[in-house]
Amino acid sequence: LEELVQSWGQPKYRAKQILEWVLDKGVRSYDDMANLPKALRQLLEEHTTLGSLTCEAEQISKDGTTKRAYALADGSLIESVLMPYQDGRRTACISSQAGCGMGCKFCATGQMGFVRHLSATEIFEQAQVLSAELQQRDERLSNVVFMGMGEPLANYDNVLEAARRINTELGIGARHITISTVGIVPKILKLAREPSQFTLAVSLHEATDEGRSSIMPINRRYNIDELLGACREYTAITGRRVTFEWALIHGSNDQPQVAHGLGKLLKGMKCHVNIIPLNPTQGFLGKPANPTSLKRFISILESYGVPATSRVRRGIDIDAGCGQLTQKTERTRKAARAEGEAGREGEAERNLVKEKAKDQKDPAGTHAAG
Repeated sequence: LEELVQSWGQPKYRAKQILEWVLDKGVRSYDDMANLPKALRQLLEEHTTLGSLTCEAEQISKDGTTKRAYALADGSLIESVLMPYQDGRRTACISSQAGCGMGCKFCATGQMGFVRHLSATEIFEQAQVLSAELQQRDERLSNVVFMGMGEPLANYDNVLEAARRINTELGIGARHITISTVGIVPKILKLAREPSQFTLAVSLHEATDEGRSSIMPINRRYNIDELLGACREYTAITGRRVTFEWALIHGSNDQPQVAHGLGKLLKGMKCHVNIIPLNPTQGFLGKPANPTSLKRFISILESYGVPATSRVRRGIDIDAGCGQLTQKTERTRKAARAEGEAGREGEAERNLVKEKAKDQKDPAGTHAAG
């Protein structure tokens, strides 16, 4: 950016001013950059773009959670969520891919399939926009979780680059940046050797290979033994614990025997189990577990010395689950396209009727004109 502004005959410090407007103040228009010369603003408008995200839909929950569906430059849709907590935390949940190729049965994003990887800039911008908006309210983005659309470790290089920028440019501590995965074993081991101290979260959800493979196809490639072996190696190398995500499904993985099986698997491991009742989706018949099952599940895990907590559900009155707002936005897009096509067909039909009526009224004139 410094080289660009200097090539236009502007002093190098203009680059810092531009970044302050974007990163600290969150402006979305060059016209709002009041301390830049008009000529420079015009050059920026002509030769650059200010961000790549266009908000197509937004929902705000009664608990303060904000969910957005963004359109990218190529029209692909992604989601971001901002979750405020009573203890002052402000957590952004961001996407790493448009769609997802992992095919997890209970996930709305997994049901829609893979579209493409996001660039590091597209990933970073999601957090940057929310951080700037919070600063305008004298608040601060405290945590970022890569638990939006997509499998972060499948887009490893771009995710790591974005995470580093979130750490250095937005000032969020590495241990407050969580990278989630369904269990891509080689990338877990690669992450363990990274110098940055990002937190690892693993979506587990079942304690047997049969059960996990039935809802998470990745388990057929990397089974539970391989996955937990990689997690143990991760903790040995980094000294940091692993968080296991567990979506509690009524009458399925909420049963006592499942909790005992999980407790035996994780006993002695440096880990924590983060449990949340399932967020229902249209493509999965499972229902969220009830509070009694949740408490019983946690109690059984604790009897094995495995710490577990129930994650506070956020945005349950809106489409806060991963991929849900994108699905709704895509349906709205399709309906609008269908309505537009119907309108064009109707107009063409009306024009045809008019032409036929004209021919019948003045056949001689029509032939003469031809």
